[in-house]
Amino acid sequence: MTTPRYAAITLGSNSFNMLVAETVAGQPKIIAKYKRKVRLAEGIQDNGSLSEEVLQRGLDCLSMFAEMLEEEGVDRNHIAVIATATIRSIANSDEFCRRALPILGHPIEIITGMREAELIYQGMVATTCGEGRRLVIDIGGASTEFIIGDGDKVLLKNSLAMGCVTFNEHFFNSFPLQELDFEDAKSRVKQTLGTHLTELKTLGWHCVVGASGSVQSVVELLSHRNQSTSITPDVLNRLKQEVLEQSDLSMEHIVGLNHERAPTFAAGISILLALFELLNIDKLNLSGGALREGVLQSLANRS
Repeated sequence: MTTPRYAAITLGSNSFNMLVAETVAGQPKIIAKYKRKVRLAEGIQDNGSLSEEVLQRGLDCLSMFAEMLEEEGVDRNHIAVIATATIRSIANSDEFCRRALPILGHPIEIITGMREAELIYQGMVATTCGEGRRLVIDIGGASTEFIIGDGDKVLLKNSLAMGCVTFNEHFFNSFPLQELDFEDAKSRVKQTLGTHLTELKTLGWHCVVGASGSVQSVVELLSHRNQSTSITPDVLNRLKQEVLEQSDLSMEHIVGLNHERAPTFAAGISILLALFELLNIDKLNLSGGALREGVLQSLANRS
């Protein structure tokens, strides 16, 4: 007997993602993956609303997802549509959700930063081997989540307003980039962490796991260069120097950098560098999964 297929759709500030799966031996088996760099956070205007151009960009992506749901044979009753930082913060989020409803045939659930952190941790645990207390860092487009957990148990969770798309707009939008841009970004990270910094360091961890595109872009680059994919301060400092040598946003001379990840690469490196220094991190490895895998696990548990 064939199990029904289900889909987890996550609407992030940088990317929209969709995973299609079916349950095999009690676990979700991924059948198909779809992703598009929508960069919603780029479209936030001075009045706090999302521009029509970027809003439409998001709806166009959802139309593509809807076509793929049909193609993959997913019943609209078996999907979850989760929105994060940008959609929960914009003034016209109700309009976005209203216009998206007839496209997907399913309402969008706008989750809190704390719920997002829980799902990220759930997705990490389901996909990443490891023992002991782990710090999970997920640098998104407009927010960064910090979770400390041990096994299935979450010990601490935070969601803070800093991300690679918003940092790109504030600190890395004028080339050539300068050392001062990275220093300014680090100051903002320190300011945003505030009292959470002491809380994180007091609880402590045995190892650090990174999720999301900012970490993945570095890992892909290192893999392309046949280097160790563990991220260290030396790795990040070398990449910062390469970024400072680039003359434009394409960063085409950075070997192994995916062109789709180039626009937010500098911002991601700046946040990682600041966190490594402030949290005394000496090594970070990529998680096997994060938010979308956490949503998928929740759907599997339900089915």
